[in-house]
Amino acid sequence: MGKRRKREVELVILSDIHLGTYGCHAEELLRYLKSIKPKKLILNGDIIDMWQFSKRYWPASHMAVIKHITGLLAKGTKIVYLTGNHDEMLRKFAGLRLGNFQIANKKVIQTGGKSAWVFHGDVFDVTMKYSKWLAKLGAVGYDTLIIINTFVNFLLTSVGRGKISLSKRVKDSVKQAVKFINNFEETAAGIAISNGYDYVVCGHIHQPEMKTISTEQGQVVYLNSGDWVENLTGLEFHDGTWRIYRYLDDPVAQAVKISKRFSNGMDNQEIFRDLVNQFMTVKK
Repeated sequence: MGKRRKREVELVILSDIHLGTYGCHAEELLRYLKSIKPKKLILNGDIIDMWQFSKRYWPASHMAVIKHITGLLAKGTKIVYLTGNHDEMLRKFAGLRLGNFQIANKKVIQTGGKSAWVFHGDVFDVTMKYSKWLAKLGAVGYDTLIIINTFVNFLLTSVGRGKISLSKRVKDSVKQAVKFINNFEETAAGIAISNGYDYVVCGHIHQPEMKTISTEQGQVVYLNSGDWVENLTGLEFHDGTWRIYRYLDDPVAQAVKISKRFSNGMDNQEIFRDLVNQFMTVKK
C-alpha cells in the first residue's frame, strides 16, 4: 500500500499547545502535523509553556513536535512564531528573521484579499496585566486539574463510560468565566473594527470560535484557534475559506502512525541532536 498523500493547506494557525505540561496532547498534534502539508504555519503563542517548564517532565513526543515543526522549514513552509504569555521571554527576540522563520508579537496577513490581524490575546487579560503572579498560580491549578481529569477519564473508560472535561465544565458553569470570554471577544473585535481589519485571530482563552461580531462602527470576523489541551483544535485557511480544525473529527489524522522511537520514549538528547542538525540544514 502506497504512502498516504498529505493534505495541502495554505495556512494553519495553532496556539496554546503548552508543550512541557501534563495536559498537552503532543502525540495527537504530531499526528495532525504529519497529515498535512502547510504552505504557512503561524504559532500563535503559548507553544512551549515556559511558566511551568521542568526538566523532570519533557516527554520525547513533546520534543518530536518541535523537531517536526523545524523540519517543515527545510521543506519550504513559512513559519511565524507569535509570542504569548506563557512564552513571553521570547518577546525580546521579536523581529528576528532567519530564512522562512520569524518571531513577532503580532502580525497582519492577507488571506483571500482580506486583512487578518493575528496575535495571542493576553494583552486583553486584566489578570495578566495587573496580577501576573495570580495568573501563574491559576496556570498551575489548571495543570493539576488536567492531571486529575486524566485519572477520572481512565476510571470512566475502564467501566465503559464516556470521557468528560472537568475544566470545560468549570468554565461553562462559572458565569464570570463566560463573561470574561465574551468581553475578550468583544474587545478584540472592537479594536480590529476600528483599525479596518476584516478578521481578528486570537488564542489565549482556549475557546475555539468563528463568528461575525458587529458594533456601531462596523463588523469583523472573530476567529480563535482554541488549544491542544482541552479542545485539540486549530484554524485552517484554504481555497478562500476559513475553518476550525478539530482533531477529534479527523479520522485521517488519528490514523497516522507515529514512529515507535517517539512513542516508546526516544531519548531527548538523541532528538535534540537531530533537531540541531535539522536547524543547521535550514540555516544553510
